[in-house]
Amino acid sequence: MEKTQIDVLFLRPGEGRPYPLGRMNAVFKADHGETGNAYCVSEWWLEPKSSGPGAHAHEGNVELFYVLSGVASILAGEDWLEAPTGSFVRIPATVMHDFENRTDERVGLLNVFLPGGFEENMPAIVKWFADNP
Repeated sequence: MEKTQIDVLFLRPGEGRPYPLGRMNAVFKADHGETGNAYCVSEWWLEPKSSGPGAHAHEGNVELFYVLSGVASILAGEDWLEAPTGSFVRIPATVMHDFENRTDERVGLLNVFLPGGFEENMPAIVKWFADNP
């Protein structure tokens, strides 16, 4: 049965579509097919002392980050924010951003990408990380 944006979506811890990215892992919980392209939701987990995806910006997308675990370093424009568990950061479209883990503990981030569609990039991103360990 095909899911629509009005269906209830329930995933238990660890469930979703995993994407291994070296010392970083993403797990997508909801994407364009389940949200009518309104948003996508993912978890990003970074091992201790590891970098994120690299500084980048999105032309037409807002990103929301909520720190699930640890202390994330989040680049927002020109400033690095030290964001402990429970912190929230909104990155407007066109603003340069990145995230990394500068600590000795694993860091978890919940990410909401508005509108959806980002997950379509994940196979190419996984390939890039595999080719550039």
